Amino acid sequence: MTSRLNPYINFRGNARQAMEFYQAVFGGDLRINTFGEYGGDPAIADQVMHAQLESSSGYHLMASDTPPNMTVNPGDNITISISGDNAIELRGYWEKLSSSGKVSVPLEKQLWGDEFGSCTDQFGIQWMVNITQPQG
Repeated sequence: MTSRLNPYINFRGNARQAMEFYQAVFGGDLRINTFGEYGGDPAIADQVMHAQLESSSGYHLMASDTPPNMTVNPGDNITISISGDNAIELRGYWEKLSSSGKVSVPLEKQLWGDEFGSCTDQFGIQWMVNITQPQG
């Protein structure tokens, strides 16, 4: 898989509804994982931890519900996500984006098996980097 740049939208409890709407608009394959699937807070177990829509036109859209202890402000609730399996390339992007910014989640192995990190760069743009682990 080559690296991709994806918009990532945060919602307050209605990510599933929004992503199903976008699927109706753009078509494609929608995958949804809940917080409960990964042993998250039981109070938000049915909410979306990660959703990904891949359309046949090549559009990729990602989203999640924001946990109650975090703020969501419509208009600044979009993060840019870079994902793929080229670990060297993606770690390089991570180093450059996070070096003069603020790291909110260090780039390290997560519950779902991939390496993941999130940061805000020096210009206030939020980024997520996900390095997919080899299958097999």
